[in-house]
Parts: sequence; C-alpha cells; structure tokens
Amino acid sequence: MQSVDNIAGMSPERLTNIRNHLNQQYIEKGKIAGTVTLVYRRGEITYFDAQGMMDVERKKAMQKDTLFRIYSMTKPITSIALMQLYEQGKFQLSDPVHRFIPEWKGLRVYESGRGPVMVTTRPERTMQIHDLFTHMSGLTYGFTERTNVDAMYRKKGIGTFDLEPQGSLQDMINDLAKLPLEFSPGSRWNYSVSTDVLGYLIEKLSGQSLDDYLQDNIFTPLGMKDTGFYIPKDKQERFSACYMRGSKGGLALQDDPQESYYLNKPNFLSGGGGLISTAGDYLQFSKMLLNNGQLDGKQIIGKKTLEFMTKNHLPNGCDLGSIATGSFSESLYDGVGFGLGFSVTLDPTKSKTITSVGEYAWGGAASTAFWIDPEEEMAVVFMTQLLPSSTYNFRGQLKQLIYGAIVD
Repeated sequence: MQSVDNIAGMSPERLTNIRNHLNQQYIEKGKIAGTVTLVYRRGEITYFDAQGMMDVERKKAMQKDTLFRIYSMTKPITSIALMQLYEQGKFQLSDPVHRFIPEWKGLRVYESGRGPVMVTTRPERTMQIHDLFTHMSGLTYGFTERTNVDAMYRKKGIGTFDLEPQGSLQDMINDLAKLPLEFSPGSRWNYSVSTDVLGYLIEKLSGQSLDDYLQDNIFTPLGMKDTGFYIPKDKQERFSACYMRGSKGGLALQDDPQESYYLNKPNFLSGGGGLISTAGDYLQFSKMLLNNGQLDGKQIIGKKTLEFMTKNHLPNGCDLGSIATGSFSESLYDGVGFGLGFSVTLDPTKSKTITSVGEYAWGGAASTAFWIDPEEEMAVVFMTQLLPSSTYNFRGQLKQLIYGAIVD
C-alpha cells in the first residue's frame, strides 16, 4: 500500500536528490546556468523544479515557464505529425521518397573523390519514407565533420549550427538533390537531416506550412501554448540564454536571448530541430504519448500507430551499436534500438543505464532530454541550455536519481 508520504509511488525526500545533485555538481560550479526538471508518474506531477539562472548576464533566475531551444526534441513531434497523415492514407512507409520529391529520383551514393572529381554509385535500393523516420536514409548532418559528404553539406549550409539558417525547406530539398548519399538507404544508421525532410513531406501532403500544421494538429489540441518556431515579443522576457563550455571550463554565451535568431519567424522551418518550448508544454506532449496517443479527450495519434512507432525498427532487431555509423546522436548505442522518431530501450543491462525495456526517448543539442517509461507510467522532461549535449551525461545521472526515488 502506498505511504501517505509518497506521491504516485515516489519518495519526495529522494526526489530532492535531483536538486542537490544539479546544484552541487553543475550550477554552483558554473558548469551550467540552470535547469527545469519535471517528473510525472501515475497521472501526477511528482517533481517540478526550476533552479539556477536562465540568463547569467542579466542575473535572471530560472522559472518553471522559461522558454528553451529544444533542438532535436522537435523530431518526435514532427514524426507524430507525419504519422497522423499516414493514418489518413496519405502515404505508405514503403513508398519511395521520390514519389513525393521527384527531384530525388536519381540520388546516388558517394564512393570516393579527389579534387573536383567525385565517384558515385547507384544505391542498392531507393530511399523509402521509412528510412527517413529511422535515420537509415543515407543522409547526414553538416556539423558532424566526419566525411566528405558532410563537408558538402557544410558548403551548402545544410545541417549546421549556424544561428541564422538561410533559405527554405524547398531550398534544402533542391540542394540535397545535387548531393550524394553517404550509404545505400536501409544499410546503416546515421543521425541526419532526415526529420527535416519529414517536415517537408508534411507540407506537401497536408497543403499547409509546417508551423500551421503543427499548431492546428498538435499544439492547440494539447494546449501547448508556448511552443513554436520563434519567440513572440510578449514572451521574450521568458526566453533563456544558451551557453557553450568556455575555454577555461566556465560558460560562454552562445545565443543572447535579446539578440537571438529565434526572435523572428524563420524562413527555414526545421522539423528536425527548430522548436522553442517549455517543460510544461513538453509534458503535455509526453502525457499524450503515455496515454496511448490521447489527452483530455483529444486523440492525437492512434493507439496502435503509437505502439508501432515505439517498437525497434532496426534490421533484425539489432541495436544502434551494431549498425550506426559515426558517433553523434542523442542516444546511447548499446542496448538501444530506434523506432519512428524515438530511441527505444532494448536491454538496460547492455546500456548500463537503469530504466525499463520499452522506454522511448530523445534529446536536444542544448542538453535537453525527455523519456517515456510505459512500464512505470512515467514521463520525464529535463531542460537546460548547454551546447553540445555530449558535454555532460545529464540523462544517465537523472535516471539514477529519478528511478532511485521509486518506492512503489
């Protein structure tokens, strides 16, 4: 029987370890500015805390409704949005991408190159929409700085961390039509601009701009009133600063909230990393996922569709460690698979991280993170603003602290 001192089977006393750890190990040492942490279990918010600063330079304290750049935590939202159109029969996952992007019909795979001469080969099979969802498309990111192909992306300004991306979604599609793939679709896993392409497909299939589609079909139904691609003037005071690790280990300002690119509506609507949100808004999205695709009587995605999306879709049930190329993503590799827009835990012992089989999750480049644990009926949202996300292992440490607070 649950103790009266516990909330939804969690110990409030043990949950205070989250605040103590983040303060002692990161905020007081100047490694990060501040955080917002939200834990939801069995239908109740069991922990919701803001600590530290949202803007060190202006001495502004972190608030529970602070606005954050969520970067790749945009990807699960975009993936759900396109699967809504799948449920309407607009496409099949096995459809070739060039059915909807004809200019991609002749895409080839990079083999070698020296100077102006580049050798390419035909892919073993054409790229399917399923490959875009699973990051097995052969596309890449420019910022990875790993291969000759991603160097070509950087020259075109595709998949970089430039504060002011140039062009539109259509411009990106046109540029990618002229560039080779890193590998044949379906043969490997590589974190990439694939979800930005999903955003483009949403526009093609719905007849709406990506921002309007997300507003009408996800944000408004879920009451996500603070989520969007830019910061309106009446919300600028709630916008956090973003930092990088400085040369001496402290914080270096990366994006000033009063001069940010995000203060204006962008030309490039990035379904892979363009959204601003709050911990409370992202919890609304997470609660919908935890509740079989519906919230407050509004069915956002079908129960069976969501079950399908959160299964491991990697070939032969393998994990990311067996098939991934490159070392950057928002996930561990060993013991973790990938679904349609989410990482999926296959074996917690192999990943050496306490969680449940079937947990699905993702994170953002500025160290934000979320996960859904259906077995424990739990959702966690963590917000901070430190680039890159690989600087510290917040996600693993939070799992130690949060799962250690479960007593029933």
